This record gives sequence, structure tokens and C-alpha cells, in this order.
Amino acid sequence: MVSRKHSTRRAVAATTGPEPDLTRALKLVMQLMAIPGKSGEEARVAAFITRQLRRAGAPASAIWTDSAHRRTPVPGQTGNLMLRLPGTIRGQRRMLVAHMDTVPICVGSRPRRHGQLLRSANPKSGLGADDRAGVAVTLQAALEILRRRLPHPPLVFCWLVQEETGLHGARLADLRLAGKSPLAFNFDGGPAHKLTIGATGGYRMQIDVHGIASHAGGAPEWGVSAVAIAALAVARLQQTGWHGDIHHQGCHGTSNVGSIHGGEVTNVVSDFLEIRAEVRSHDPRFRRRIQAEFENAFHQAAREVRNVQGQCGRVAVRGRLDYESFRLSLEQPCVRTAAAAVRAVGLEPDHAVANGGLDANWLVARGIPTVTLGCGQQNQHMVTEALDIPSFADACRIALRLATATEC
Repeated sequence: MVSRKHSTRRAVAATTGPEPDLTRALKLVMQLMAIPGKSGEEARVAAFITRQLRRAGAPASAIWTDSAHRRTPVPGQTGNLMLRLPGTIRGQRRMLVAHMDTVPICVGSRPRRHGQLLRSANPKSGLGADDRAGVAVTLQAALEILRRRLPHPPLVFCWLVQEETGLHGARLADLRLAGKSPLAFNFDGGPAHKLTIGATGGYRMQIDVHGIASHAGGAPEWGVSAVAIAALAVARLQQTGWHGDIHHQGCHGTSNVGSIHGGEVTNVVSDFLEIRAEVRSHDPRFRRRIQAEFENAFHQAAREVRNVQGQCGRVAVRGRLDYESFRLSLEQPCVRTAAAAVRAVGLEPDHAVANGGLDANWLVARGIPTVTLGCGQQNQHMVTEALDIPSFADACRIALRLATATEC
């Protein structure tokens, strides 16, 4: 992590700038968090955003949906939603981004206020502040500009799909509306003063383990157990330090075997397992080393588990790069501009590097340097998820300053 100050204390008095309607913003985020919309099922969220924009005066010609959902691994209901507003003042085009989808645990959210926090009144669901708070922050900025006719540079707002399942919306987004080299700001998790300037790279693997079926009671010796192959491989990865939190010769990464599926009954030696795993590292070469260790462990285990005839199993490994790692300079224009907006509302920016993926990973890879700002989310992906209301309010102020170029 690259960090300046970790305090959320007010550093200086907030500078003059447009103030958002925070009562409306709070109502907006609660409405958004109550809409079901896990990855691939964002149509209701997109429809809500579109209605809000049209009521505020956005012309239909300024609102556009791409076809990214037709090319994602799991086809979705809708593509990325975008709003383009020509500038009323001169300046570099700016892009404000958030993702519409939530993780499945947030379906069923019933947002309720508890003091200075919002939580779900449904004990079985998360709140969905990740990332409906980001959607609300960026949408509120657009609505303020439309309703109040605030001066602004050229703007593009992007509400992306399928972030939680691999950043697919950002990877496949039609970015022609963004133009060349916009100042890009992604609103996602954490406190409002947090500026994420880098993130790890992630690679997902599907490992198909093939064995030989036989009767588990009458002739187990004729079988080759896919379960035994998988168990041996995972145990070897764990014992040799290539599973979990990985440190090797000064390099760092992580890996996880997340799911194992196969077999139906106990009286048959299992002949097939499907395993899903992931590896991550900020160092692309070390990430590829972890991938290789995974493949070697499974292939070696397949050769070692044999039946009485000497037959062994086999392994097929498929993988894809979900997102590449990145690190922005503190002097990158988007980073300096975001830091100025944070200071303008009386906070001191905290520059951080994430160990998870962000839509910014793919935006940076596609030539758009993007800094990620928090919106007050806490305990994301958990039933204890909460939204800090004062931090959310600061994020609304920051977003409006960025959208109107009044951060300095």
C-alpha cells in the first residue's frame, strides 16, 4: 500500500463549490440498494437510472446502452449504460464510472438507517452498497448538473455491468463515447478519502480431473479416483506454499481453490471433478509462476494415482486472465485531480493499492488511466455490510466537484 495519511479528520475547511442535495442523494442510494440486481441481472437498475436521467431533462439521444452483455461468459440482461453530456465550459473530458451489479448475497436488501450507518434490515442479505453507493454518487452528480444546469466540461457517465464476476463490463465496454484520454474516476469501495491508484492482477482456472470409474465396494482397485487426484494436488500446493498467501523469493501473490464439483454416489469411484481456482499477484511474472505450479501439481498427481493395471487419470486445465495489475503514478492527472477534489471537501487523500480487481484494471489496460474513489462502503460482500452516511455525503460532494471541474 502506498499511503500518505490514514486519518479521516477534516484537514482544512472545505472550499467553495457546488453542494449536492444530500437528502435526495440518501433517498437515491436507498432506492438503488433495494433493487435486486446481481451480476448479469442489472436491467432493473439500468431502467431506474434511465428514468431518473430522463426526468431530470437528459435527452434520450444522450443515453446509450452497449452490447457488452452479449459477449460476457454468462449472457446478461443488459449492457453498460452511458450518458454523454457536451461541455458548457472548456476543459478535458471527464468520465465518472460505477458498476451496477452486486454479489448474490445482496439480493433481498432492505436498507434501513441506524444512526450514521445504513444496513440491511434483512438479516440474510448484504446491503448492496458495493456498488450501488457508487451508482448513487455518480448518478446524483449527473442529476445535479441536469436539474440545476451547472457549468461543466465534456462528461461521460458509465454504469457498468458484471464487475463482480470478473470485470466483464469494463473489459467489453464500447468506450468510443469516452473520447481520447479522459480524466477518469471510478467510484467503488472504501471511505471517501481513499484513492486507489493500483490493483492486483487476477487469473481464473478451470481444472477438469478425469479418473476411471469402478464399483467402490466390489472393485475399487480397478478405479482411478478423480477425488484422490484432486486431494493430492491441493495438499501438495498447500504443503509447498503455493496455496493461500504466497511468499517466494521476495515475491508475493495469492491463490485459492474455490469450488469442487463431481460425483453422485458413494459406491462408485469418482471419475470426474470440476475444480475452479484463481491466482493473483501484482507481479505478472510471479502470477504466471503460480499458475504453472498449479498446473504441475495437478498433472503430477494425475500421473501418481493408478489402478491395478497401471492406468492413471488425466487433467485438462483452462484459464483466462480476468484483469492485469496496474499502478498509477501520484503525478498522473486523474490522481492529482481526484486528490484536489478530496482536499476541497476538507479531507486528506489516502493513496492505496488494492489486492482485489477493479473496473479500473481494464480501463487502464484499455488506455484510460483511472483512479478509484470510495463512497463509504464497509464490510462488502457480507451480511454485516454497511454504508457510512457522512462518508457517502463526502463522496457525493467530491463527485460533483469532479464533474463540474471545481475541485481546486
